[in-house]
Amino acid sequence: MATQEAGVDLLGIQHGTLLSPPHLQPPYDNQDCARDFQRYLSKLHSLRPSDSETFRTEINLLLDQLISQDYTPGVTGFGQEEVCAILVQACRLVQHNQEHLVSKVCQLVHYLLNRLQVIVDEQNLDFLLAFSISALKQCSSWTHADILHALAALVYNNGSKCQKYLHELLGSTGILVRLCDLNQPDPELWRAAIHCMANLCLGVPGQPYLDDPYRMTCFQNFLTALQTPKPNIVDEIAVCTLLQNALKGIQSLLNGSKMKLLETGQLGSLLAVLKKYMFHGLPGLSIEMPSVLYPTPLAQYDGRSPTKPEQPEANVNQPTWNKKKRKVGKQKKGHHGEESKEELKNEIGAEINRFEKMRLCAGEAQCNLYLGPQKSPLKPHQGQAEKDQISPQVQRYKMMNSSDSEYSDAEGSLQNKIRSFQAKVRQGALSCFLSTIKSIEKKVLYGYWSAFVPDISGIGSPQSVSLMTIALKDSSPKTRACALQVLSAILDGSKQFLSVADDANDHKRAFTPLSVTLASSIRELHRCLLLAIVAESSAQTLTQIIKCLANLVSNAPYHRLKPGLLTRVWNQIKHYIRNKDVNVRVSSLTLLGAIVSAQVPLPEVQLLLQQPVYSLSQNSGSATPNDPESSRKESLLEGQKKNGLHSEHSQSESCWLIRLCITLVVEPREDPYSDSEASSTQAVIYEPSPVRLEALQVLACLVKGYFNMAQSYLIELGEVACKCMQETDASVQLHGAKLLEELGTGIIQQQKPDSVVPINLRVPINQAVTFWNMILNGPLPAALQNEQHPTLQTSACDALSSVLPEAFSNLPDDRQILCITLLLGLNHSENPLVKAAAARALGVYILFPCLRQDVMFVADTANAILMSLGDRSPNVRAKAAWSLGNLTDSLIVNMEAMGQSFQEEFSDMLLLKMLWSATEASKDKDKVKSNAVRALGNLLHFLQPYHIVKPRFCESIECAIQALVSTVLGDGTMKVKWNACYALGNVFKNTALPLGKAAWTASAYSALTTVVKACKNFKVRIKSAMALSIPFSREQYGSTEQYCNIWNALVTALQKSEDTEDFLEFKYSASLREQICQALIHLLSLASQEDLPGIRKTLLEKGDSIRNYVLHYVKSEVQGDELQKEHQDRDKMLQRAIDHLRSFEELSESKKIHIEVAYFEAILVSCEKEMEVL
Repeated sequence: MATQEAGVDLLGIQHGTLLSPPHLQPPYDNQDCARDFQRYLSKLHSLRPSDSETFRTEINLLLDQLISQDYTPGVTGFGQEEVCAILVQACRLVQHNQEHLVSKVCQLVHYLLNRLQVIVDEQNLDFLLAFSISALKQCSSWTHADILHALAALVYNNGSKCQKYLHELLGSTGILVRLCDLNQPDPELWRAAIHCMANLCLGVPGQPYLDDPYRMTCFQNFLTALQTPKPNIVDEIAVCTLLQNALKGIQSLLNGSKMKLLETGQLGSLLAVLKKYMFHGLPGLSIEMPSVLYPTPLAQYDGRSPTKPEQPEANVNQPTWNKKKRKVGKQKKGHHGEESKEELKNEIGAEINRFEKMRLCAGEAQCNLYLGPQKSPLKPHQGQAEKDQISPQVQRYKMMNSSDSEYSDAEGSLQNKIRSFQAKVRQGALSCFLSTIKSIEKKVLYGYWSAFVPDISGIGSPQSVSLMTIALKDSSPKTRACALQVLSAILDGSKQFLSVADDANDHKRAFTPLSVTLASSIRELHRCLLLAIVAESSAQTLTQIIKCLANLVSNAPYHRLKPGLLTRVWNQIKHYIRNKDVNVRVSSLTLLGAIVSAQVPLPEVQLLLQQPVYSLSQNSGSATPNDPESSRKESLLEGQKKNGLHSEHSQSESCWLIRLCITLVVEPREDPYSDSEASSTQAVIYEPSPVRLEALQVLACLVKGYFNMAQSYLIELGEVACKCMQETDASVQLHGAKLLEELGTGIIQQQKPDSVVPINLRVPINQAVTFWNMILNGPLPAALQNEQHPTLQTSACDALSSVLPEAFSNLPDDRQILCITLLLGLNHSENPLVKAAAARALGVYILFPCLRQDVMFVADTANAILMSLGDRSPNVRAKAAWSLGNLTDSLIVNMEAMGQSFQEEFSDMLLLKMLWSATEASKDKDKVKSNAVRALGNLLHFLQPYHIVKPRFCESIECAIQALVSTVLGDGTMKVKWNACYALGNVFKNTALPLGKAAWTASAYSALTTVVKACKNFKVRIKSAMALSIPFSREQYGSTEQYCNIWNALVTALQKSEDTEDFLEFKYSASLREQICQALIHLLSLASQEDLPGIRKTLLEKGDSIRNYVLHYVKSEVQGDELQKEHQDRDKMLQRAIDHLRSFEELSESKKIHIEVAYFEAILVSCEKEMEVL
């Protein structure tokens, strides 16, 4: 509904705010009012336009009667049709020279549209707009304010329907543009014109938006209104409404039209006014902003007027804090962490003094750098003393943070109204800033980081104001929450920007590097947010603070910062996990999840997870001394047993966070708090669903990042997952399946060959078998077959694919058959998500050693995957292609392990079908193509001589290789090209293929040589050079001309190995040179006598550069014990090549061959001499 300006018309009715239904009962019911409304409409229709005194009196009385009624929105008889009819008829009766009546009709338009929340339809809008615009042109200026109010109500949410009038309103000489001129003598008309513009800028989804010229006109007028130092308006409330409308107008432009601020060149100007009005009316703070903010990583100019003492209450232009104390719930004092709280409260006192003085002395700047690690706990009796000895500064802070809701009607003085309107300006500026953040790229936004994010001030420097100033000082909880939302938006996605922060090492330099500046900013953010948590009493704002802190934790590079930050966050947030507000509890768990997910594994977090379980009982966030949750936590282990959960941990061995989350998920609540979610009629009352879901997510994150700590709870967590999957709540079921998948993945990661976990500390195979037996005898099969819940089926498929292969082989036969049968069945699902998950799971199972040698299982899986490879869904095809790649990998492993017996058992028809399907899939999208070419390489490697001689295979082989060549030379992603080069290398390994003789040989080598010379990605070049070094006989390289082309291409690639436009590719240049040198030596060792002239020519032309590279390669860069062995291998390679060349010298007795021999022998001798020195 249109939000109108605050102003009072002739009848004493306030316009500009939504009029709520009257608090008193109307003198008659809604039906009587509706009948009167219809009677007034009939009277209007009975009148005829006239200039007589009788007509004027009658219509004036009628309009007064219409305006004086208390209408209730939504009541029959007051709909859009009736309201539009009465407005149109009133406008038809009134002539523009009857200015008093024009004013009265406009008041009626404004009142009815706002009161009844009606949006005028297009046909009637056209007539009413024409009437209003004509009135503005013809009537005296004293009527313009009412006309503009009516116009603002008419265009609200109707901007797309006003196209024909936009030029008259917003053109270069348009009515609204003229009224917004700074020379406009009547500021009230300027304010009303800005309001009209703001309503015109409101976008409606699906409807065309304002054209660019009009958007720029509005934006410039809004910006001018915000930049005007002191509008010529006496009323502070009127000033606030002007600012609100200008801010809302800019926000609408940013949201509706996706306006590109960088293209307008106005970003710096906008950010400057937004920062100014974020602090509008904030007591004790008066800042002077430059007209433009410029991007810079350093602190920007932030002029602040000298602080004046707070003015007495009578001065309405200098608001002061509300003296009412914020209601703060009693806090439960415990035996642990009280000193931390004392430090925080002391810091709050220091923070208040700093805000009052607005300047830090050198000592304060040093002692309040950040919240340090927690010190030794206080004695039990100190809790009450600490409670009674809260510093006066803290008491004052809590008074300053009184809620907006405490402005009662009895206290509704002008002072409180002004404070309320000023708070709305600050909220409007913050909301507009939030829209600005969403409309610009993050890399642009972070250029203004220091203007809005706090930093530790230098010695003697004034403390800069920032978003945290509002979060800590503003009296309005809603404004504080808005500031925190903006800060969260800035922090969201900032990981790459903040990754340069570093204060782990002491920097003693003449300047402060950006890494240290960002690190201090991160530290200051932690300090301020922890201060805000301690002081906040509004549950909604507290939730926002914790969410903001979670965003910070998710993006800060703690591995590059001094430890201690997460410890303070951890110790503080534990107290809010039992808060009475559900949203606070959920956000607290979100923060804990962010901590255990931050750059895992962090030693600091590992120590925090090992804290004893009894620390859970130390609650200070919201609990009372008689909180029943304390007894609940003390009897935690007994509760686990009653619920049938397996537990074999003593209190000292427990990870308190795992224990807490298990409790929140499966334990009944002994006390329902005051949560509205809990029903008193339930037999068993669990935590509200959001709390349980967040606890499950924390468990999943913890298992993923710190499996070594979670593995002792493996069976118990499996039971938790089973209980969740048996519930009726679909979300709980899904999170249970996700937890199960993470548990399975953790076991697999531990058992990998490259795992750093000692064997004796890994989950034993027999325990993994027990775990999966429990799961497969539990709810997982039912979840897999639950067709009514395809998302659960998908998650269950993912969980089933996380079975450890060694555990699977030890499961009972019926359980193995159950898994395979379910997956093969789900591969026929009509739901693409389920089908994709089943296809992927089959791709995992095909690599199991106990299954891949089963020809029948391989055949069944191949048929299922090929069916999915032809699915309509791109996601299904991508998963099927990945599984086909895995299946062909297993064919190669079987061929190498079992020999020809497996190949003979495998169906020729199925092999041919796979070959054709993979060839077709290589023409699909990149996600499908990358694995399709991998499968092609394996299949062509798998073919045997008896396959190749069959005519039906010949065509498929040629098409498959041509598909690989096209992919190598195509415009696909680098991953696709890399896989295609790898596939060609696999093809070259098959000695049965006529490599060197077949027609496709030239195109294959040509593609690889093209890539090795010119591809931008060095990884692809490396793989192509590797493929060129695979053929093991000279005949496979084809003719002398082709051989020389390959040799020359490799030499050229060697010379270009340092040429790249992408700096990131340089780290692969050494590997590329090594691979090319290896390929050259391999080619040299296979060269025929006919090839030598081409080699000799290259050596004569480019010998010096080749010598340096080959010499460096043979010397090797391998360090440590591998140095000698690596050198010997490369030494032998070169020696074999030299011996091969010598053999031609002996046969032909030609002196020319001596050139090549001497060249490479010199390299070898140089290497041997250098190795002797080492």
